[in-house]
Amino acid sequence: MRTRIVSIGDISADEIVQWNAWAAPNGTLTSPYMRYEFAETVQWARGDVRVAVFEDEDGLVGFLPHHAPREGVARPVGAPMSDYQGVIAGDYSRFTPKKVVAATGGSALVFDNWYCPMGGHKPSRRGREGSVIADLRGGPEVYFAAQKAMFKDHFKKTARRARAAERDFGPVRVELGDASGKAFAQLSAWKQKQYRDTGKLNVLGISWVQDVLRNLRRREGQEFSGLTASLWFGDRLAAVEFGLVAADMYHSWFPAYDPELSRYSPGLLLLHGLFEGAGERGLERIDLGRGGQHYKKYYASYEVPLDQGRFLKPGLASLGIASWETGEKAVQALPAPIASLPARARRRWAQVSAFEPSWGPRLANFAASFSL
Repeated sequence: MRTRIVSIGDISADEIVQWNAWAAPNGTLTSPYMRYEFAETVQWARGDVRVAVFEDEDGLVGFLPHHAPREGVARPVGAPMSDYQGVIAGDYSRFTPKKVVAATGGSALVFDNWYCPMGGHKPSRRGREGSVIADLRGGPEVYFAAQKAMFKDHFKKTARRARAAERDFGPVRVELGDASGKAFAQLSAWKQKQYRDTGKLNVLGISWVQDVLRNLRRREGQEFSGLTASLWFGDRLAAVEFGLVAADMYHSWFPAYDPELSRYSPGLLLLHGLFEGAGERGLERIDLGRGGQHYKKYYASYEVPLDQGRFLKPGLASLGIASWETGEKAVQALPAPIASLPARARRRWAQVSAFEPSWGPRLANFAASFSL
């Protein structure tokens, strides 16, 4: 198997067709993030996307969209904002960690949502979580009947909160689409305030992220696009979510709600409205992403395992990562607040480095967002 590194513009029309066919084995899309169009959209915003094209004597074998290595570290396309990452191929058994990291030209490939239907690569894995899928292919009535049978109390409480919101504000409704952009603007304001209040990196304040979301919003209504969903209590906007759509799948991405209305659980009511209106948009599966299993368990039809970790080969970048990990282990015997510092610093630096390719903004964001 040989590899060539190309830009998005060098991918031919036939290769795009094969890429998207592999992203939907047996005609069922794995995730919108695995589609060619997602990598293309990120490239338009960042300009540093590369594709490792794997071939053998019979032709194409697979694709690995990634960002050009910096300081020896490569990352999957869109990471850490992409909720699915990995090789797009027909036969995953041919892709060992050694082959994958070598294909990027770096000495480390860092990932946080690695999809591998062969079971993953345990030596490279630092964590594994399931991305929760709500399967609506039988229709929302069938779906809700099945979930309510398992979690009756949860759905009763949610229905009571919907009735309370209607009593206090007026009709509760969910709108799919946002032609004016006002709902998305409110989402951005709520989300950025949340980032500031919690001390997290302000992802929505990063220019290339804004460009990606703007492009996806312009596509709304197309087969691959962004979709803004909003929850209204009478005339009051209660919650907004921006997600990614392709084929029959919607992937939840950026949710936010009015904190003054938290007692009504607006996030959950928006989710219910999405389920109920999905059929109108031809959507049959909703991916809620990984994490947050404390509430997602009520909506899970099944889960897709995703790995967090890194592939390494000898080099300065892999040596640096190994040094960080050694430091983390060395302080584990210390009191909890101190023992957690190296891991917190590594995670924050990795996140900021992924979002900010340039050193100046990277250092500024790290200093601003990391606090003891």
